[in-house]
Amino acid sequence: MATRLVYVVFILPIVLSIAFGSIVMADVLQSSDRELNMWRVGPTNNDKYIQIIGLEKQYLVSTPIEIQVNVDDPFFDCGDLYVTIYSGKNTVITQSGFFKQCFDENNVLLPIDDEFSEIIDTPGQYELVVKMNDQNQKSSITASEKFTIK
Repeated sequence: MATRLVYVVFILPIVLSIAFGSIVMADVLQSSDRELNMWRVGPTNNDKYIQIIGLEKQYLVSTPIEIQVNVDDPFFDCGDLYVTIYSGKNTVITQSGFFKQCFDENNVLLPIDDEFSEIIDTPGQYELVVKMNDQNQKSSITASEKFTIK
């Protein structure tokens, strides 16, 4: 009697769960229009997904720094773009935000309908960081490059 109770209480629910899960998974995989949205797997180097275009290695004082950004990531089609220039480790010189940048359908350079142009008057070494957040602000990709003001 106790053996049958163990089968009914513990073993039968496990077997039924596996059977039901297999039926649901088989049905999902049979749908041809179903797209699996998997988490990003692979290297954490985002530089291949986002590129800074137009940044020179050296600028003269009071010369405008103008860049564009190319995003080639299948997980991003719209999002918010942030461009930050740092001096040293955590000193922010300037930051610009370009919101609701939708680019996948046109494969255009960012920022769309705007431009990034900043002037730095102090000589030194700086780092420009671009960060693209997805629409839900849950995932982001970044790239950075260093440049010098003389």
